[in-house]
Amino acid sequence: MGNNMNRFTRRSFLNTALAAAGLAGAATFAAPALAQGDYPNRPITIVVPHAPGGAVDSTARLFADKLKDELKQSVVVENRAGASGMIGAAHVARAEPDGYTLYFNASIHAINPLLYKKTIKFDAVKDFAPVSMLAQGALIFSVNPNVPANSVQEFTAKLKAEPKKYTFVTSGFGSAGHLAAALFLHETNLTKDIPIVLYKGAAPALQDLVGGQVSAMMDPMLSSLPHVKAGKLRPLAVTGRERSPLLPDVPTMRESGFKDFEFYSWYGLWAPAKVPAEIVKKLDAASAKIMASTEVKERLASLGFESAYKNSADFAKYIDAEMARYQKIIDAANITVE
Repeated sequence: MGNNMNRFTRRSFLNTALAAAGLAGAATFAAPALAQGDYPNRPITIVVPHAPGGAVDSTARLFADKLKDELKQSVVVENRAGASGMIGAAHVARAEPDGYTLYFNASIHAINPLLYKKTIKFDAVKDFAPVSMLAQGALIFSVNPNVPANSVQEFTAKLKAEPKKYTFVTSGFGSAGHLAAALFLHETNLTKDIPIVLYKGAAPALQDLVGGQVSAMMDPMLSSLPHVKAGKLRPLAVTGRERSPLLPDVPTMRESGFKDFEFYSWYGLWAPAKVPAEIVKKLDAASAKIMASTEVKERLASLGFESAYKNSADFAKYIDAEMARYQKIIDAANITVE
């Protein structure tokens, strides 16, 4: 009797322990699912790897303000500038993949790994989960008003006649403006004759362009358009497929004789790799609604951008295609890190 009681007691204890362990295991597995289903339940940080006030920062803040409304949660923009955006990118690559640290950047994110192959501290593709492509903007090809040219054709002729007299400027090494200028010089066979002066930011580059220290620049409308409107810069062309509503009298590069010349600075949202698919899906759905908003489209248009939403899968394919295109430009123009 006593032994039977002991066996029964031990069996009951064992069953109870196993049941408790099972419940604990279920709770363990349920916790992430519950967290994902409840996402977001605390503030989200969007890391912008550039200084405040530029094109990337401005579009990021517009997006963050609307994302806050969609997710009913606080969204904070954090600037982590430096190293052509790679400092902020590296921070996000190392972040917990829980959806509370996101990354907003321009096309330079797809350019950096092609230029800094030996020194980059992260994988721009494998360490990030593309959430959504959001917007894009054509560049303005502008010159200092003292440059005796009113069209791309006239400016090209001046460059070929007196190459030592002119210089291009770019807001940063590997930026969309840098690659666009390099593409133009390659297509006009002037790569070896016309230097591209590298600056750290659009503000100092534009200051010297307006001052006449440099001759020409391809730059997003957000930063260049005010100078164009003020008559401090002369626009020769825009790099988009169509003319800009903000500069309806300025031709495209295609209209200027460069039939395959189309260049945009594009903007997107990423999360760290291994972020749960359900979180990406929720963020992507919010992005789609935001970028379809008439208010957002009008605001972007006033800044020289346009809504260019692509879902997560299409954004990943687009990045691959753009990186292949950028590599061809880099190789053709012989752009190297010095």
